[in-house]
Amino acid sequence: IKEIARLVNGPISVEVVSLKADEMVDEARRLSSLAPNIVIKVPLTEEGVVAIHRLHKEKIKTNATLIFSLNQALIAARAGAAYVSPFIGRLDDIGQDGVVEARKMVEVFSHYSLDTEIIAASIRHPQHVQEVALAGVDIATVPFKVLKQMFKHPLTDLGIKKFLADWERIR
Repeated sequence: IKEIARLVNGPISVEVVSLKADEMVDEARRLSSLAPNIVIKVPLTEEGVVAIHRLHKEKIKTNATLIFSLNQALIAARAGAAYVSPFIGRLDDIGQDGVVEARKMVEVFSHYSLDTEIIAASIRHPQHVQEVALAGVDIATVPFKVLKQMFKHPLTDLGIKKFLADWERIR
């Protein structure tokens, strides 16, 4: 964790494994003491919300994880979470529209001027990236496979091929 925190110029999330608020808080204190850019991931449970609120009072930043609804995101934000992470792809997997949930979060957080940032997680494909960007989320955790797919477009490949063919003709 220390090595990653030293390499990354920005916040990194480190998740607690405890499920009781007191244990989460103790674990969060230990983890956050490793580096100043560590943000503690806490699952959105009743115990997790208690821990988030206590950690907020201690100025330890948290990322409420395993968010699947606007209600959960709102609870986490009001408890003091610095970030909420709605799992877009997992919602899609069960037949719900994850982007719609993220859009609701953006709208409500904006309406009430909440400082909590929204991290779209569980991104499955480039279309998700576009949709959450259009929805106004603050951050998206984009898997490397999806990032590589974002570079691809058939017209780009065709354009390069055409350019090189034209270049060969005039050389």
